[in-house]
Amino acid sequence: MFSFRDIVLTAFILGLLPAVLFRPHWGILLWTWIGLMNPHKLTWGFAYNFPFAMIVGIVTMLAILISKEPKRLPVTAPVVVLFMWVAWMTITTVFFSIYPTEAWPKWDTVMKIQLFIFLTLLVMQSEERIRALVLVATLSIAYFGIKGGVYTIMHGGGGMVLGPDGGFISGNTEIALALTVTLPLMRWLQLQTQRRWLRHATTVAMVLIAVSVLGSYSRGGLLALAAVGVFFWFKSRKKLVLAVMIVPLAFALVAFMPAEWHEKMHTIETYEEDGSAMSRINAWKFAWSLAQDRPVGGGGFDTFQVDAYARWLPTSKQALDSHSIWFQVLAEHGFVGLGIFILFWVLTWRTGAQVISMCRKHPNFQWARDLAGMTQAALVGFWVGGTFLGMAYWDYPYILAIILILTKVVVARQLSEAPVHAPSLPMAEQGALGYAGSATPAYGRLKS
Repeated sequence: MFSFRDIVLTAFILGLLPAVLFRPHWGILLWTWIGLMNPHKLTWGFAYNFPFAMIVGIVTMLAILISKEPKRLPVTAPVVVLFMWVAWMTITTVFFSIYPTEAWPKWDTVMKIQLFIFLTLLVMQSEERIRALVLVATLSIAYFGIKGGVYTIMHGGGGMVLGPDGGFISGNTEIALALTVTLPLMRWLQLQTQRRWLRHATTVAMVLIAVSVLGSYSRGGLLALAAVGVFFWFKSRKKLVLAVMIVPLAFALVAFMPAEWHEKMHTIETYEEDGSAMSRINAWKFAWSLAQDRPVGGGGFDTFQVDAYARWLPTSKQALDSHSIWFQVLAEHGFVGLGIFILFWVLTWRTGAQVISMCRKHPNFQWARDLAGMTQAALVGFWVGGTFLGMAYWDYPYILAIILILTKVVVARQLSEAPVHAPSLPMAEQGALGYAGSATPAYGRLKS
């Protein structure tokens, strides 16, 4: 079956491949777009199941091999721990897997994602490329938020916002988490332009994304959105101004939602009476029980199976998904895997803090300081929302981690090559949000 949309998408992606051979970073951007947005799942014909990611991946790896650009992987603490994480997932698949038939396909998928995470580290080591990566990653998810926000408003808060078919974010709770993670990065994009119309357009887009999170009817998404809002408020210099701006908007959006939305959100307070909430708790109990019995390596990928539940949580009436990044890792890779996983995110957060500290006295690096702060806010959303979702292997948060690592590498290199001695920016140029250290760049528009 052929449709105009299939033809346009296929022509666009395949038409870029010759350019990718000479510009490997274009391949990274193209792979990021396909991996996060799944644009082929928005078609109806032959392109729906076409292996775009595989083709782009092969061409990108070939381009990296033949490229004469310097290739040096930044050996930082989070990168080393990420290597350990990848190695440990392989070890648990080989030696600890309870269901190897199911584990190996999952391992294959996860390793492909991690391969491109490391290739991104290898290729995107410049300010312009980091900016382009943030732009592509952010807009890939923001599209669904803008579309979902319009849908929610047009239906009076009814219906339910869902993500694209296939991939990690097809469900309502998954897309809510993705949109919450994207909001701080949208704010960063807004800070990178002085064009008034574009700043206003970005504000509208962020409001629509927030509406879309509510329209997903996801309690986990609501909690993640609240956590990101609280983080912004604590880090803001102008707490009163921010509260006056955000609180009325939040109340207006909540008031707009229908009665059935309020009824579902209120079950957060009475989770003992809600079957969905209790199923999550049962999944966590199962993960804990399995990990106590197999503390080193857990049960390997896809260990949340009927037989396993019958052994480690016989009181459960059904096999459930992990419903948590933390318990997912604990059950599938043991306490060792969970320790590595947590250590990686701790070091990633510390990298963001280091970028903020490095840039504090250098206004020319305000883009990097703002990016580090907004990425930290995005990670808060992932950790809170991920507490209720089994998305430990989702590529988006790893891309965010890589963005922080790359930003630190670029800032450190530029500071060592040509230290910046610039006067402090006047208060009139400080960022509209009032985020600690945030300022609207004096140099103008976003480079891509």
